[in-house]
This record gives sequence, structure tokens and C-alpha cells, in this order.
Amino acid sequence: MNTDPMVLDRIVKAYDIRGTTPDQMNDEVAYALGVAFADFVGAPLVIVARDMRTTGESLVAAFSDGVTSRGVNILNLGLASTDLVYFAAGSLNAPGAMFTASHNPAEYNGIKFCLSGARPVGIDTGLATIRDVAKTVLAGNGPSPVAAKGSMAERDMLDEFADHVVSFIDVNALKPMKVVADTANGMGGLIVPVVFERLPMMQLEVMYPELDGSFPNHPADPIQPANQRDLQARVTSGGFDVGLAFDGDADRVFVVDEKGRGLSGSTTTAILAAAVLRKNPGATVLYNLICSRSVPEVIRENGGVPVRTKVGHSNIKQVMAETGAVFGGEHSAHYYFLDNFRADSGIIATMFMLQELSRAEMPLSELRRPFERYEASGEINTSVADADAVMKAVAKVYDAYSQDWVDGLTVDCGDWWFNLRASNTEPLLRLNLEASSRDDCDEHVAEVLSLVTSL
Repeated sequence: MNTDPMVLDRIVKAYDIRGTTPDQMNDEVAYALGVAFADFVGAPLVIVARDMRTTGESLVAAFSDGVTSRGVNILNLGLASTDLVYFAAGSLNAPGAMFTASHNPAEYNGIKFCLSGARPVGIDTGLATIRDVAKTVLAGNGPSPVAAKGSMAERDMLDEFADHVVSFIDVNALKPMKVVADTANGMGGLIVPVVFERLPMMQLEVMYPELDGSFPNHPADPIQPANQRDLQARVTSGGFDVGLAFDGDADRVFVVDEKGRGLSGSTTTAILAAAVLRKNPGATVLYNLICSRSVPEVIRENGGVPVRTKVGHSNIKQVMAETGAVFGGEHSAHYYFLDNFRADSGIIATMFMLQELSRAEMPLSELRRPFERYEASGEINTSVADADAVMKAVAKVYDAYSQDWVDGLTVDCGDWWFNLRASNTEPLLRLNLEASSRDDCDEHVAEVLSLVTSL
């Protein structure tokens, strides 16, 4: 295939590796990355798994060949969710590679790496090094195979993972509920039923459970409202207490109340923060900088210490390690738990939500109200030629207000605020804005967008 080594510059992102197949993410690239990852981690064993995408099996085989060529052993978990791989990396204290493109379209595939103990790998903590070594392999200048190749073994850890998931709550304290989960033909179709087998008081229905990387029903990207519509309709038509929308690799979950209304990732973060702080009084809780203002307010009200972070799992996991935080949440519906090796898990977040619903003895539409205090724009993407230049120009317009550049541009205008961030993967500028009322929110969104598009 003679893949151009420069393809790695296009597919290695800030937190993972993501490309289309076969012009970008192909077997040659996977083999080169296997060689590079094995040398980088310096461990005797690498865990590998894949989601349901059609190219996954071939990519895993090529990657494994690269790893074993360096004398490193492979443990193949087969089909898995990303959070199952994090659990394996933590419990077995071994580095891992999950082949997935998460919520991206069917033609994509990629890799999420982690170190032993499920520690993150970002562009500044290893991905750049892995990329550069893999380039030399693609160019034919990589390290020579060692004399004794590594071995390959297989292991099914699904039941162990399910036991770990339910250990976060008191199963006997759960109240009977009707739950419907839209797994979008993704890995939730494998994980969710096995976990719920351990919750006999729950009546579970799974929508689109078949593992199908072509996503025949709708994209596995629940942050987009259109992809929650089937679930919302089923919640109301079936009289369910709660709906769950998982993304393709099932490490994220969005929640829908019994009236068919979705909760934002910020609302879920606030609810879970209150739950975690009940058992960990005075603990530190993280939230990323596009979360609602209600999140740090709830953390403080429940005796916790809120810490604001950049967006992205490698950033949050690093800050969790530095601060000893017990929990962290992102507006994008990633939820991180100290006792889950600081890794994110959609299904563990689900357990906490079921626990809170059982404890509250009220419908989710009522439980959510105290946690929703402001009106938000949602994430609005605008194509721009030069994101940095646009952000700097916007900053000048709002220079009378408090600003920071922790992650993109955040401007605090008193009773409303906004953040502009460049996409890691596309020529887009992402706007998140929050205000005290819907009218104010809409007005300020139009104001900022008008400015962005005029620059």
C-alpha cells in the first residue's frame, strides 16, 4: 500500500488517533503504530480491543503484529467498549489500545491509547512520540524486529467489568424502574444488557442493540439532538422512567427524562457531583470550562471543592491525579470516577443516575429542576479559515470584560458568558454560551455569531 508517513500528521489528534479507511487508517498505519506504541510503553504486555466497525478486526491484527514484532505480548479482549478497556488497563496494570472512532461516521476508525493503570496518553504525554516513531516505520527506517516475537492471547473480561460497574452503588437500594437504552448499533448493545442482568429490579429495553458499524438507524453521536429523537419518542410512548443514549464506543451516555426531554451533560454532571459528594464530603470535583455555571455552584453547595479544567480526557485525568478529585464531568457527557482508575464510563454514570432516582423518589423531570438554573446555547459550530485570528479579534471586541485563554477564549460578561474553541479535528470554531434567560441567550448567541462570521 506504501502509505505516506505524513498521513500520521493528519490523523493524530490531541487525545487520540482518528482517520478514514483505507486512505488514512489502514493496516500499514496500524502496524507502524503497534511498533511505536510497544517501544513507547516499554511494558511486557499490551491490551487490545475493538468496537463493531467493519475495519476493526483487520486493524487490530496488524497493530498486534507490530506490537509482537517488538517482543511484547498481546492480550486481545475482542469486542469491547472503551470503558471496559480502561477497566482492563487499570485492573491488570497494563497499557491498552482501543480501536474505535467513537461517535464518528462509519467510514472512520482510530485508536484510543492508555498507559498502565488506565493513565491517559495525549499529544504532550506520548502521542507525538508515538506518531514520530510510526513515521519512521512507514518510511522503512523503523526498528528491526527482535529475535523472539511476543505471544498473543485472548480473554473475555465483560463479566468482570459488569461486576465492577455495579459495585459503585447499593443494588438493593434501587427502586423498580422501566429503562430504555438506545445503543445506536454501538458497543452499548454488548455492555448494557450484561450490566442490567445484575439489576433484577430494572425492566430494560434496548433499542438498536445489534452491533453494526454501518449505523443503519442513526449516527452513534447522541450529543446531536436529532440522534436522540427515536429514544425520546420511545420513552414517552412506552411509559419509561428514564432513557439512556450511548455513543458508538459506549464511554458516554446522555440521559432523557420520563417526558422525553434530554438532560445536558452539565445537568448530569451536577446531579452526579451531588451524589458523589454525599459519600465524599469536602472532596474535589472537576468540571470542564464549557459546563454550566450551575455545576460549580452545586459542588460548593454540597460541600465540595470545584476545579475548572480544559476540555478533554487527558487533561481531566491529569488534573484528577494532581488534585485527588473523586469525580469529574464534561458537558459532552464524559464522566470520570476516581475508583474507576480516574477513567470515564457511561455505564457507571448510569448506575449513579439510577441510584439518585431511587433515592429521590420523584420523576427525573422533577429531580433535574434544581440543577438547571441557566439557559444554554448548546455547541454551535462555525467554519472559519483561521480560528486563532477570529478568537483574538473577538477578544478585542470584548476586552472590557473578564477573559481567559485556558482552553480557547472564555469571556465572562457578568450575567452571561461564552467560550470559543477551535476544533481539534476540523476547521471549525465551537461556541458555547450561557445566560440567565432564553431570550438573553438567543440574543447574545446572535451577537457573537454575527461577529464571528464577519471576521
